[in-house]
Amino acid sequence: MSQTREDHHILNADFLKTIPNTPGVYLMLNRAGKVIYVGKARELRKRLASYARYQGEAHAKTAVMVSRIAGVETILTLSENEALILEASLIKKHRPKYNVILRDDKNYPLIKVTVDEKWPRVLMTRRKGGDKARYFGPFTSVGSMWSTINLLQSLFPLRRCKGREVEKRTRPCLNHQMQKCLAPCVGKADKKVYQDMVRDILLVLEDRNRELVQKLKDKMAEAAGALQFEQAALYRDQLEALRETLEKQVVAGAATLELDVFGFGRQDSSVAISVITVRHGRVLGQQVFFLAEPVGEDAEILAESIKRYYAEQQFIPVEILFPFMPDDHQLLGDWLSGCKGQKVLFKVPVRGDKTRLIEMVQANARQVFAEQDKKEKAWDVLGEALARTLHLVRRPDRIECLDISNISGRQAVGSLVCFEKGQKAAGRYRHFKIRTVEGPDDYRMMAEVLERRLKRGMEDDDLPDLLMVDGGKGQLNVAVNMVRQLSLEDRLELAGIAKEKGEEGEKIYRPGRKNPILLARHSPLLLFLMKIRDESHRYGVTFHRRLRHKAAFVSELDKIPGIGPARKKQLLSAFGSLENIKKASVDELASIGGVGPELAATIHEFFQAVAD
Repeated sequence: MSQTREDHHILNADFLKTIPNTPGVYLMLNRAGKVIYVGKARELRKRLASYARYQGEAHAKTAVMVSRIAGVETILTLSENEALILEASLIKKHRPKYNVILRDDKNYPLIKVTVDEKWPRVLMTRRKGGDKARYFGPFTSVGSMWSTINLLQSLFPLRRCKGREVEKRTRPCLNHQMQKCLAPCVGKADKKVYQDMVRDILLVLEDRNRELVQKLKDKMAEAAGALQFEQAALYRDQLEALRETLEKQVVAGAATLELDVFGFGRQDSSVAISVITVRHGRVLGQQVFFLAEPVGEDAEILAESIKRYYAEQQFIPVEILFPFMPDDHQLLGDWLSGCKGQKVLFKVPVRGDKTRLIEMVQANARQVFAEQDKKEKAWDVLGEALARTLHLVRRPDRIECLDISNISGRQAVGSLVCFEKGQKAAGRYRHFKIRTVEGPDDYRMMAEVLERRLKRGMEDDDLPDLLMVDGGKGQLNVAVNMVRQLSLEDRLELAGIAKEKGEEGEKIYRPGRKNPILLARHSPLLLFLMKIRDESHRYGVTFHRRLRHKAAFVSELDKIPGIGPARKKQLLSAFGSLENIKKASVDELASIGGVGPELAATIHEFFQAVAD
């Protein structure tokens, strides 16, 4: 069911009468039809009617959201549990502006084990991909993460070469000579031994170290009994390294203790969420999240934070501790129990060792505000200085920067980055593929991207305070003309930043000024603006490189009739690389399952023709 109106009073009595008091999900839409909030309710009509009470400073963010509701859609479900699952799915799909989205401002690293590869690797990454690899973390200490990777590499000599496929070599690399790789590239690695090592690595990363310790003890005894003393010594060294690691971990309770501990802090309209992870009685680390102005009461915010947190986690513990019970705690507990496949307990400890964990996590949540205050004070100084120096009407709390990347007009993309109060807002980064411009015309490309970005910003009421372009007067004039066409002169300000040759260095251009603003080379203002410009360039080049690589790959294999994703994967898996496929004979190609003589001949002829 849906309703839309031109006024802001969509949740009136007439509309509410049409909503049944049954379980379901509601989607709130703005004037552009974009979903700005998704919620679930046991009684839909009662829940929607409750939004009328959100008024005044205590509920400023909610009041702003309610004022922007131009439409409401409802989806009825058979139970509240179904509503919760549907709500999670819709939030993931729409990522609404006013729902709790847990973004940690520290981009913590993760350890990735590429179990979906024939010869898996252990890597550091800062982003979870949509693949079937196993991810562990995030690690709040980069040093701790690298210590873990170094430990794993010293214990288990997996390959370290790049790429999903192992390229065949005539000689193994230096790592093999140093006994740090089993050298699958030259056929020296035993598949079973290699996969056993991968399983042992997963035991370490799943914090099942004691299982691995016992396994290594058994292997050491077995090797010693067979008089294989060098192998026994290797297992002994692995045991010592593991014991040293275990001794460094903070003990939080019995060896069987497996839980997460949530902390909650509020300062005015802001909320901090802190999470400590305890596995096998040891504290592994913590994450903290700052929510500037979340919608709802404390128990509701905590409940939504729990849903968002575990939607991104691969592991759910058997016990979760809180300073107070979240809203709908029974429903949340049932949902997590269903996800885990066993009972998950929610507790608010009042005595014993677990109260100390609550005190620790609450202190961590409070510390977030102290750190946030420092950042805000630093930004107050920098932001006000920017406003004065660039002659801005107001402090630019939100700055976006646009860069165009292309090679002679090919594979052109626009990259837009965003900084809020001096910090990266990676969730607002955007790439734009150029749709309407052929050939190398940076000005027209920039005009196209600016038009798309600004029109969307007008629809969503989502414009920056300052929009920068990478370039000088010419690029800035393109932006000025587009802002005039859209009548946005009073809603955002513009600047251009250009790298000039010679001693003058960087120049800042502003509309209406004949001469650029020159800042000292080591000026904090200039360094900050350069940081934003360089980030937009990096973001664009990375995406542009990915597009070029994809285009090159597509042009080689995907043009062959009869080759789809499955056969392409088979061929690459069998031959190890595209170059080896090109060199293969018809018989070698036909020996691959699902290819056959006819397609093998087609592939061979295609690459022969390309070579000629």
